[in-house]
Amino acid sequence: MNDIATAIWERLTDKALLKTRNLIGGQWRAALGGGLHPVTNPSDGSVLAHVGASGADDACAAVAAAHAAGPAWAALTAKERDAILKAWHRLIVEHRNDLGVILAAEQGKPLAEAVGEVVYGAGFVEWFAEEGKRAYGDVLPSHARGKRLVVLKQPVGVTALITPWNFPSAMITRKAGPALAAGCTVVLKPAEDTPLSALALGELALRAGVPPGVLNIVTCANPAPIGEVFTGHRLVRKLSFTGSTRVGKLLMAQCAGTVKKVSLELGGNAAFIVFDDADLDAAAAGLMACKFRNTGQTCISANRIFVQQGVMPAFIERLAAAVRRLVVGDALEAGTQQGPLINDAALQKVSSLVRDAVERGANVVVGGEMHARGGLYYQPTVLSGVSDQSRLWHEEIFGPVAAIRSFVDEEEVIVLANDTPYGLAGYFYSRDVGRAWRVAEELDVGIVGVNEGFVSTELAPFGGVKESGIGREGSKYGLEDYMETKYVCFGGLGR
Repeated sequence: MNDIATAIWERLTDKALLKTRNLIGGQWRAALGGGLHPVTNPSDGSVLAHVGASGADDACAAVAAAHAAGPAWAALTAKERDAILKAWHRLIVEHRNDLGVILAAEQGKPLAEAVGEVVYGAGFVEWFAEEGKRAYGDVLPSHARGKRLVVLKQPVGVTALITPWNFPSAMITRKAGPALAAGCTVVLKPAEDTPLSALALGELALRAGVPPGVLNIVTCANPAPIGEVFTGHRLVRKLSFTGSTRVGKLLMAQCAGTVKKVSLELGGNAAFIVFDDADLDAAAAGLMACKFRNTGQTCISANRIFVQQGVMPAFIERLAAAVRRLVVGDALEAGTQQGPLINDAALQKVSSLVRDAVERGANVVVGGEMHARGGLYYQPTVLSGVSDQSRLWHEEIFGPVAAIRSFVDEEEVIVLANDTPYGLAGYFYSRDVGRAWRVAEELDVGIVGVNEGFVSTELAPFGGVKESGIGREGSKYGLEDYMETKYVCFGGLGR
């Protein structure tokens, strides 16, 4: 069983999906230094497995393998790459239940939600398999006789991906899908807390026929040395990162030395606005979807909730009733709707933010404390009358806490919603068509949900403005960041 916990091992139909070594050049390799890193189950604190505690040498080996595999992969036709990626997609969907078990065990989100993430993530592989066949260039009108001007789209080259723990499957496919479809090769560092999902996807990629070296995965305990290789290695031509704004800024600065292409999906501070003409039942349901999904641990979760004065009591009543019904439990237990937080640092942060808000005058409507289950569980919480001086009004909560304050009118709430350095997502509920257009245009964010709390899909561009990031993932726009635009001028063609 290779030091794999019995609890997860016995749940898997295909036990070969549970890998613990790095994937480099098509081979499963132990970390060169021989070190190991424990992967724990946040639901109960048990150790699930030990993966390689890799370092700079492992990362360099992965980059070398990706570089060596690059020319042959790029030389395939888009249709040939499409066939391989479609096979990967099919295998991910076929193994969704096993992949969901692995994800739920290492990340803590409820099993049904984990399986949903796997299927959602597979959609990016399928989408970009098709989209790679549409990487169109151009023939431009010439500026002179005897010349022809052509624009080609070509793969960037070796692409380094750094993915987060909150969506350990979908954030990989959302990046690797377009990279591979464009003809790039990949070196991937999954989050230290959730490497098993990444390694399982790597196993399925090999089965699908992804050639050796095209997709490489390196696990670690300390990400800094690997990050330095990814940002400083001259053979890496692009870095894509999803995570905190602080780390994103550091990586961006490190990439400047070799002028790499950079895609960053960083922190958020999403506003959720309920106007007095909204359908309050729909608004409460929408808030539940975007606030309490993954126990509030998503970058587009509602962070600041604004409710117009006249409907504040009625909305809070609906929301509080829904929150009280949430079932908190082990991710692998049937019926669980809210799992644990990812680690103790996350738990302490949420507790500290709530205490600070209450000290500054917020009212606890529901929850407000660590859960009776102990461990990493926190009560689903609703706070009203939250001051804009509270820390949680300016910091990403990343937990199951709905922080609410009232507002007077549309003009005021737009100013309040935009008063943040972040600009990833925003939501509002209103049945006024004119207001819907105005507010959607005036919110300074990259993603807007109008009468909708669940906005993620492979068909649409995902990304932020301001300090929430650079670039877009998903949709036809998601392929662009993995391609270079080359201009070719043909001369001497006669008249």
